Amino acid sequence: MRGAWRRWGQGYAAGLLRSPESGQQATYVELFFDLVMVFALNRLVASAVTGLEDPGLDSSDVARRWTTLGRTLLLFVPLFWMWAITAYRTARLNPRSPGAQWAILTTGFALLIMGANVEHVFDGGGALPFALSYVLGQLSWSVIFAVMLRRHPLARVYWRVALWFSLSAPCWILGAFAPGRAQLLLWIIAAVIDLGAARLGWPAPRLGRGRTSAWTVAPHHLSDRYTQLVLISLGETFLAVGIIYSSGVDRGHRYATVALVTSFVTVVLLWRIYFHRAGLVLGEAVAAARDPAGSGRFVASVHAVMILGIVITAIGLEIIQVHPLGRTYPAWLVLILGGPACYLVGRAALEHAVFSRVSPRRWIGIGVLLATAVPLINAPPLAAGITAALVLFGIAVVDTRRAARRPSEEPHAADSRKNWSWWRHS
Repeated sequence: MRGAWRRWGQGYAAGLLRSPESGQQATYVELFFDLVMVFALNRLVASAVTGLEDPGLDSSDVARRWTTLGRTLLLFVPLFWMWAITAYRTARLNPRSPGAQWAILTTGFALLIMGANVEHVFDGGGALPFALSYVLGQLSWSVIFAVMLRRHPLARVYWRVALWFSLSAPCWILGAFAPGRAQLLLWIIAAVIDLGAARLGWPAPRLGRGRTSAWTVAPHHLSDRYTQLVLISLGETFLAVGIIYSSGVDRGHRYATVALVTSFVTVVLLWRIYFHRAGLVLGEAVAAARDPAGSGRFVASVHAVMILGIVITAIGLEIIQVHPLGRTYPAWLVLILGGPACYLVGRAALEHAVFSRVSPRRWIGIGVLLATAVPLINAPPLAAGITAALVLFGIAVVDTRRAARRPSEEPHAADSRKNWSWWRHS
């Protein structure tokens, strides 16, 4: 009887999990989930702009702008981590199984609640819905899949994940009731637990340690998912600046139009730089790596940096749209120039992960963006935005000229053990 039960459980798990014959392309339900992520990122950007755009010289205004920037970075973590964990789950599961589809849809609803409450997390009663949605979205499906997989080896991984999410959950929930700095501190601790546990492989007593990496099962699928996340983040930027231009500024003013054109060009250049050429052959590079799991984890990390850079850039472009002229505050300059710089740092790391090298023009572009911050503090925000766009344009032009003179470069993934010291060999 026990043997029959074990065979039934293994057969059920086999139907739930992705097989070698399963397609690597993203399913429609996953793309549907990505639409919810667009909304969540849009609300995060709008919330940041609300706290940053009010010009003032009072010390409380200055402190509020920097506090808003810090809060935005903190809220980015659970939003991104909700998307990432969902992507890892679906990479292991049969995309046509009802369990996988229900997991995506219900997690999408949790992400929708999080996005709807982003603007009121710190001062409007939105903290508890945000925290509960995150905790339930992460914890519930880890437990459900652990139970559904029964005696399958992957069930132990889900139990370990559930254990660590249950440790961070009290900090998320208690933080929702805590005031001011206490809330920030509790949520920072919770974010460190979530990310740190994943970095360590979710170790747990009697359940072991280490990962059954989704990157070894579906490298092309996860590569496509992260590429799609870059695209939807760029699409959110179009959405943000388009809404501001159509409803919140004087469209007849030539500076507002110049700001809109600058925003469009900036986003197009970010897209061009990503897909030349590392973004196109990412899946091939991870699949061909000696350690696909390690290379995949590194690729996921650098995509998080790039997505953060896009979000920061979107906030900066909205500020340019609303305040093209006038005084430029240091926090604004960090966003307008720091967003593209952050993106280029992640893109340089991605280039090393795919081709085992980094083009000097990435470093030059980052250096120019940082160096221009000093003179641009006395220039209007629009000037800073145009400067950032020109730097990105220069990088894209050099990329195109280099590709025209040479045959298409094939991926040559770096050894994952060296990924964390890549800057010493570039």
